[in-house]
Amino acid sequence: MPRPRTSCASWTRSSQMPLLGRSSQCSTRAIPSGTQPDSPFAWTPGKSLKDEDVLQHLPVGTTATFYFRDLGAQISWVTVFLTEYTGPLVIYLMFYFRVPFIYAPKYDFTTSKHWVVHLACMCHSFHYMKRLLETLFVHRFSHGTMPLRNIFKNCTYYWGFAAWMAYYINHPLYTPPSEFYGEQQIRLALIIFLFCQIGNFSIHIALRNLRPPGSKTRKIPYPTKNPFTWIFLLVSCPNYTYELGSWLGFTVMTQCLPVAFFTMVGFIQMTVWAKGKHRSYLKEFRDYPPLRSPILPFVL
Repeated sequence: MPRPRTSCASWTRSSQMPLLGRSSQCSTRAIPSGTQPDSPFAWTPGKSLKDEDVLQHLPVGTTATFYFRDLGAQISWVTVFLTEYTGPLVIYLMFYFRVPFIYAPKYDFTTSKHWVVHLACMCHSFHYMKRLLETLFVHRFSHGTMPLRNIFKNCTYYWGFAAWMAYYINHPLYTPPSEFYGEQQIRLALIIFLFCQIGNFSIHIALRNLRPPGSKTRKIPYPTKNPFTWIFLLVSCPNYTYELGSWLGFTVMTQCLPVAFFTMVGFIQMTVWAKGKHRSYLKEFRDYPPLRSPILPFVL
């Protein structure tokens, strides 16, 4: 799709639509994708403007050139989060209640004899209900939308792993942790899971309080009076650290290979996000604490 090139002396916003101010030097022509104004063979993008930027406040002359990019179909972050988190909650419960056509007919609507299966269902449901409530009442998003294709990619990831884990944990032939240390293992895993869930929620509240409603202000997060936030002394993204701990606890609790694989994949993805955010903090804030690691203290 061709990109329009606009030379104009001012740019204002009205009803969330970009409007070009009056100027005797305003002109528009199409620049094909992959080209540069002065050369048909190269394209060098300029600095991206924020939604709140005003042309009069930018270091430009009497004429400015804008390159508008077609972002394609968009969808709100809230919609994506609600969709991708509702799926695992419902899908897991379908396997837990053993609805027809999942296992053999004789197991329809039967319940497991192992108490860890019921505990795992409560923990899994609690986790995703927490995520849904945080999406509605806690998170403040810096961007209003994301590409529409993300909802299909994210839902495939969350829904697919939820079905894979739930199938084996709720299977009639599921074998719980060994009888000798099984109960101690499950109880320890439950403590780890709950501790990290509280920690994750505490970090989300701390991050929310850094950004006033309706703003995109970015500040350095520091520990608060809440002990669960003290990990900010060593880690840039402790919400991912606690998320990893929660799934490690769930893995130990269920002793299920699909859960371990989901934890590993999630850890890899969260590490990528944490490293990116850590680099962003270092670039934006010169006084950023030097001892912090992206996700694991002193390690990663």
